Amino acid sequence: MSTLLQALRARLGEAGLLMGDDLGAYENDWRKRYRGRALAVARPACTEEVAHVVRLCHAHGVPIVPQGGNTGLVGGSTPDDSGQQLVLSLSRMKRMRDIDVANASLTAEAGCVLAEVQAAAAGAGLLFPLSLAAEGSCTLGGNLASNAGGTQVLRYGNARELCLGLEVVTATGEVWNGLSGLRKDNTGYDLRDLFIGSEGTLGIITAATMKLYPQPRERLTALAACASLDAAVALLALARRRAGDALTGFEVMNHASLALVARELPQLAQPLGPAAWTVLLELSDAESAEHARGVFEGLLEAAVEHGCVDDAAIAQNLQQAKAFWHLRESIPLAQAQAGLNIKHDISLPVSAIPAFVAEMDARLAAYLPGIEVIDFGHLGDGNLHYNVQAPRDVAPGEFLAAHEAAINEQVYDAVVRRGGSISAEHGIGRLKRDELAARKDPVALQLMRQIKKALDPQGLMNPGRLL
Repeated sequence: MSTLLQALRARLGEAGLLMGDDLGAYENDWRKRYRGRALAVARPACTEEVAHVVRLCHAHGVPIVPQGGNTGLVGGSTPDDSGQQLVLSLSRMKRMRDIDVANASLTAEAGCVLAEVQAAAAGAGLLFPLSLAAEGSCTLGGNLASNAGGTQVLRYGNARELCLGLEVVTATGEVWNGLSGLRKDNTGYDLRDLFIGSEGTLGIITAATMKLYPQPRERLTALAACASLDAAVALLALARRRAGDALTGFEVMNHASLALVARELPQLAQPLGPAAWTVLLELSDAESAEHARGVFEGLLEAAVEHGCVDDAAIAQNLQQAKAFWHLRESIPLAQAQAGLNIKHDISLPVSAIPAFVAEMDARLAAYLPGIEVIDFGHLGDGNLHYNVQAPRDVAPGEFLAAHEAAINEQVYDAVVRRGGSISAEHGIGRLKRDELAARKDPVALQLMRQIKKALDPQGLMNPGRLL
C-alpha cells in the first residue's frame, strides 16, 4: 500500500491526499449509522487527476469509495472498517464550466454544491429546479449518482430528467466525455442513464450538463389542513386539474410530523392548528403573476367547497413562503434530534397511498403500542418518508436494534404488494442492499450484475453497495 500512497501523494500533492486519524468527516455517514476506516482520502482537483487515481487503484487492486457531500441516508459513500478502501472525494472539483443561456443549460463539475448550481443559474436569469433539504451541502455528482428527487419532482422530474450529459471516469481510468447539451441524440445506448443512479458502482461522475428553465414571475405557497389523507389526494387531483404544470410542489405531513417539530424545534412557528394532515402546495408561473394568483385563489376556494380543505394559510411574501418550506424541511432535523429512527423512502401509485398508510398505521400500533409514525413527503409524485420513531419510554438505539428488521419487513411487504418501490430517491447503498436482493425482479438483478461485471470487472468501484 505504501507504493500506492506514495504515487498518489506525488500526483495529488499535500492538499490532495489526506491520511492519519483525522478523517472522521469522510469516514462517518450523515445519520451516524455507519462508521468506517479509510486507507486514505484522495481529493483530486480535476478530471485527469481522478482518472490517474482510478488507474493507480486499478493497478494495485484497491477499492474506491466515491464521495460527494457525504449527505446520503443509506450508507452509500462511507468506507467499511477494513482500512483498505480509498475514499475519493470530489470536493475540490467545484468549477462552473459553462452556462449556455440560449441552450438553457449549465455544465458544472461534480463537487459543486447544489445551492451553488442553483445560484449560478439564477445569476444567468434562469432556474435550476432540483431542490432538497441538504442543498447547502450535497453535491451535483452525488445528486446524480443517487438520482436525487426533492421537492419539485412533480413538475421537473428527478436528477435523471434534468441531466443532458455526463463526464465519467470509468472503472479502468478512462474518461468518457458525454457532456452534450443536446435534448435529442438517438445514437445508441444511453450511457448517461446507466451511470445516473448507479451510486458510484460503475464509474465516477466528474461533471454534468444540466437543463435550466425560465425563472418564475410568481411563486405562491400555502399550507392547507386536511381531515384525511383521502382529502389530501383529492386536493392533489383538484390542483392538477386547475393548475396543470404550474403546480410545482405538493408536500404532505401527518400530525405526528409537525408535533415532533413542535417538541424538538419549538422556535419554529406553525401557522395552522393541529390537523390530521397538512399539505404544503406551491404554484409557479413564468408568464403572468396576475394569472397565477387568480388560479391559486380559485383553487383554494374550490378546495374548501369540495371539502378537501378545512383551513389554509397563504404566504403573503417570500419570507413567509420560505418559513413554510423550512417547517416542512425541518422534520428530518427534528427526527435526528429525537434519536435514531427507522427510515423508509418508499414510492407508491398515489391512488394506493391512503390504503397503505391506513393499513400500516394500524399494524404498527398493534405491533408496538406507543410507536410514532412520522409520515411526510412528496405526495405529488407518490414518494413518502414513512419513518418510525420509538415509543417515548424506549431508548432509540434499543428500539432500532430490536425492531428494525420486523418493521422493515411489514412495511416493504405492503409496499411491494401494492406495486411500489422500497427506494424512491435515497438509493440503496448498504442499508437496503439485502432488501433489494430479496425483492427486485430476478431477471433485473441478473442484468444489473452483468452490467457491473462488464464495466467494473475487478469489482473495485464502491464494492458492497447497491449489489
